[in-house]
Amino acid sequence: MPRSLPRFLYRCLLRLHPPSFQRQFAQQMLCIFDEAAAREGVVRLFADGLASLARQWLVRWALQKFLLGEIALARSPGLIPGLFAWEHIAVPETPLPASRIMQGSLISLLFLAAVSVAASHAGNTTPLRRFSVATGNSAHSQAFAGSRSQGFASDLGVRAGENLGASGATDNGGEEQINGQSGLAAQPQIPDTPPARQFSAWLDAFNSGDRASLLRFLEKNYPSRAANIDQELNFREMTGGFELRKPEESSSTRFTGIVQERDSDQFARFVIEVEPDELHRITRLDLQLIARPPDFPMPRMNEGAALAALRAELEKRVAADRFAGAVLVAKKDKPLFSGAYGLADREKKIPNKLTTRFRIGSMNKMFTAVAVLQLAQAGKIKLTDPIGKYLTDYPNKDLASKVTIHHLLTHTGGTGDFFGPEFDAHRLELRTLQDYVKLYGKRGLAFEPGSRWEYSNYGFLLLGVVIEGVTGKNYYEYVQDYVYKPAGMTSTGSLSEDEVVPERSIGYTKFGGGKTWRPNTDTLPYRGTSAGGGYSTVEDLLRFTNALENHTLLDAHYSKLLTSGKVDTPNGAKYAYGFMDRNVHGVRSFGHGGGAPGMNGDLEIYPESGYVIAVLANMDPPAAQRIADFIANRLPEK
Repeated sequence: MPRSLPRFLYRCLLRLHPPSFQRQFAQQMLCIFDEAAAREGVVRLFADGLASLARQWLVRWALQKFLLGEIALARSPGLIPGLFAWEHIAVPETPLPASRIMQGSLISLLFLAAVSVAASHAGNTTPLRRFSVATGNSAHSQAFAGSRSQGFASDLGVRAGENLGASGATDNGGEEQINGQSGLAAQPQIPDTPPARQFSAWLDAFNSGDRASLLRFLEKNYPSRAANIDQELNFREMTGGFELRKPEESSSTRFTGIVQERDSDQFARFVIEVEPDELHRITRLDLQLIARPPDFPMPRMNEGAALAALRAELEKRVAADRFAGAVLVAKKDKPLFSGAYGLADREKKIPNKLTTRFRIGSMNKMFTAVAVLQLAQAGKIKLTDPIGKYLTDYPNKDLASKVTIHHLLTHTGGTGDFFGPEFDAHRLELRTLQDYVKLYGKRGLAFEPGSRWEYSNYGFLLLGVVIEGVTGKNYYEYVQDYVYKPAGMTSTGSLSEDEVVPERSIGYTKFGGGKTWRPNTDTLPYRGTSAGGGYSTVEDLLRFTNALENHTLLDAHYSKLLTSGKVDTPNGAKYAYGFMDRNVHGVRSFGHGGGAPGMNGDLEIYPESGYVIAVLANMDPPAAQRIADFIANRLPEK
């Protein structure tokens, strides 16, 4: 049945509802129809709409005796999550005459007969195979683990990613629908070469999620990776697995191509290399996330349909225990959608709220960068100065004389990370920024400053030390007085873990093995730093965005300098000063993510359309990133 016909019939069905119902709910039901029809088929949608019609005309007479206005009813378990018809009933204050009830009944029966005939033709078409796609954290996930959540890198010792992921159901049939797009999508043909066969076998073992199967494959074909089986399974948990979308280069020892996560919209390019001997053991298996290829377009939705789809996606992920946190979508500083999901404290059954404070990982880098540029705007520092000018007693004089403020702000200074065995051994002893300098300050450069980009938490920690040296205030006091307070961010801070912070959530993780969520308490630093580890709310992140855009924090010149990309990163985005600057298919955004065990967040600002997306989660990455990407890929471009 042509796509326009069911939509026309559904609109006719909506027009048969009482006028009061149509005014309040018809447009939203039609938007949901547009989104859900491709995913679920039209038969159940029409059944739901007819049930609504019957309820409006037949049941309302009895209900009006004790109901006024609108009520919300629990959905029938058999109906599609997210549909609207069972949620609202509009009841007038005066009862309907018996003639109108009989008229509505007859119309409903006639319309049901017509739709049944039409839908039966649609029901004879081949069912669609659905899947969406998520990112990872394992040895081979390092390459693509870091765009949205720059700093998951740091916090985990690997890079956290800009989202890959996929989950889905497979019906009988050969067509695919990926994130709402249907069409013939035959399974790509895998070349009959040694590396391609090894990749196919790895993909089967990995996607199975079975520890024994994956370990058996690795021990035989990739022995160096077998010792990291727990990381591999964590990666599988985060992504939901991958689907091969497009083979590319193929030779006797090398195979490359494109895969898509099963639990998100994210794509990645893989490279596998094998030994030339007859065993063809794997010597390399890398995944690097990429922008969505033009071969796999995703049409954008109107605003209402996109938000309806977001609501359905959240419900799905919360039901699967894959999201707990808060979400806010705004346009030109006005919230369009907000909600909180899951539990802030699972033991005490305390729910998350919009006012819940979530740990934000490396998102603090945005606040640190603003503070540094405030000092530059005031003429108190120069971005081209070496840090030794401000840190005269820094232990490693070579580093202090070569690394500039600009290098630190752009992760090009070669200053390295501080997460690792030393951090683990001294985690609770590192209480001030100076404590980190005492532990890591004698360390040399990892590479010549300015020669390449490499994410550096320690570099941003040193920016906090510079702020302290220039202002005479400790870092926490400065950002409180000059960033949080002017922006109206009343719920953001970095108080230590041994202090009671009202409404601060508990983070829950599965990293390190295990299938059940457990508190991330034993992974947390004593206190957040200028590199990350503080806490905030989605509402405060919107206030921060508004303060940037109305130049409360920086003037127009320095605001542009702050957020304009300067250095290429491996995932195709550019790093600005504490912000990632992305341009995907002509749509520009800037922001920063953060992640570590039991925490994940993302803030994305779209200057052309005015949309702002803020998502925070008290679960492992990529819980928040998946939600941010989902709505970002569907909202209108302008």
